[in-house]
Amino acid sequence: MREPQWRNDGEDPDYRFTLANERTFLAWIRTALAILAGGVLLEQFSTTLGPHVVVVVLAVVLGVLAATLSVLAYLRWRANEIAMRHHRRLPSTVAIPLISAVTLAVAAAIAVLLVVQW
Repeated sequence: MREPQWRNDGEDPDYRFTLANERTFLAWIRTALAILAGGVLLEQFSTTLGPHVVVVVLAVVLGVLAATLSVLAYLRWRANEIAMRHHRRLPSTVAIPLISAVTLAVAAAIAVLLVVQW
């Protein structure tokens, strides 16, 4: 596999920082997988209990969020690696407010569905 050009720019950072960045990336991927599992679970409930459009929409939203989070995790990992190689501050990310807002919205929608159904 060919190494990307940015890996040859700047200086190699301390391996501990590189490994910490990789662990953070893997944590983001685990979070994306958990969100995807939640979407699959919702979709299964929608087929078991009869099709419910809102539940299917929520499952799709969770699937899209998981895919988006996976892409953002890679972009964040790469940006951190580049910043460390050039001794710059680590960049901020839109992923944290995004995942928080969408998770809050999905949780609120599920709570409303449960209250209405109860």
